[in-house]
Amino acid sequence: MPTSADCPLASVLAARLRAEREELTRRWLDRIAARVSIDATRVFPSADLLDHVPLLIDGIAAYLENPAEGIAGDIPVIGKATELGELRHQQGFDAYEIFKEYEILGGVLFSFLSRIVDGIEQPCTRSELLNCAHRLFHAVTLIQQVTTMHFLRRTNEQVREREERLRGFNRMVSHELKTRVGAIKGAHALLGESWLEPAKRERFLHMIGENVEGIDATLGNLLVLSRLENRVRQHRHVRLPQAVAEVVRQLREMARASSVSVTVVEELPNVEVDAAAIELSLTNYISNAIKYADPEKLNRTVEIHGRVERPDDATGETLVVEVRDNGLGVPEDAKEKLFQRFFRADDPTITGIEGTGLGLSIVRETVEGIGGRAWVESGTEEGSVFAFAIPCRRGETRTPETSELRIPNWESRTR
Repeated sequence: MPTSADCPLASVLAARLRAEREELTRRWLDRIAARVSIDATRVFPSADLLDHVPLLIDGIAAYLENPAEGIAGDIPVIGKATELGELRHQQGFDAYEIFKEYEILGGVLFSFLSRIVDGIEQPCTRSELLNCAHRLFHAVTLIQQVTTMHFLRRTNEQVREREERLRGFNRMVSHELKTRVGAIKGAHALLGESWLEPAKRERFLHMIGENVEGIDATLGNLLVLSRLENRVRQHRHVRLPQAVAEVVRQLREMARASSVSVTVVEELPNVEVDAAAIELSLTNYISNAIKYADPEKLNRTVEIHGRVERPDDATGETLVVEVRDNGLGVPEDAKEKLFQRFFRADDPTITGIEGTGLGLSIVRETVEGIGGRAWVESGTEEGSVFAFAIPCRRGETRTPETSELRIPNWESRTR
């Protein structure tokens, strides 16, 4: 491939790319926002991340001007391409969207160069022009490879982590089922003994019933998880208010039977969420709040709150959802273990309530699987607050006026 000395047009085209990088960035951003399911303001959610684009264009211009240096040796460009792969992983993009993103970038740059080349006075042969076009294509491809390889590496790490969690979860479920089946078998064998006293017979019958209910609940949780996996594959997203309304509707009869009022006390953020993950988590939180309502209270309440946080040091926004109740509360020494599989708080105030100890661990697994976290805190006066936070990977209502987004003046920046 000829060097810049062999192609007099290359330096001129590279200079024009650098001079127009802000406008090129704006065009790229507009076209990406029109193609992917993410809010335009969050394609590059901060000014620092938006700096990725002109620096990548600078790297392409440098390669166009002098391919002997090679993009692989341009540390700042490679670093920004890698960071872009990390950002797209955090935002929930898939590999196809990354390929499409760079296809769009190549199209924007080719369109720009084809539009200006006829107005350049520099003499150039057809072969030299084709070489410039090849350099441009090659530069975009190399940067795309860096971004995609990092994205796939992070995705593979996430898959391995989920597989390990799933193996551990399966081991725990198998242990739980074997333990309960063993208890049923033992109790059933003793029921056949003629010497068994009536009181003990009733005790063993009750033991069999409890373990059968526990197995049924465990299998129900596994069924929920299988449905969750199928729905996640389908990428079904809904607005948060819609997901909350659906959960409240499903639990209406349960709340009515326990005389518990379930309300949304404020307007929820109108953001898109993973329907399966959010509905599963809220169902566990709210049903637990209903089960652990304080029978001594006349007014038993469960409140659902939601907000979007925009921390200054984060790369994006975070959705926080809280379920607050005025129920029996959680013992302080149990809070750190509450989300462990099969853990149930051992406290006299909450005996007699059936459960397998899997519900909250499923919430934790589900929320962590989409990059979030789940926790519990004490209520301000009484009861508990169960919460989860997830990245706002899907944006709020997309605005078509993406061209009005502010593009910073990179000429005045120092990197």
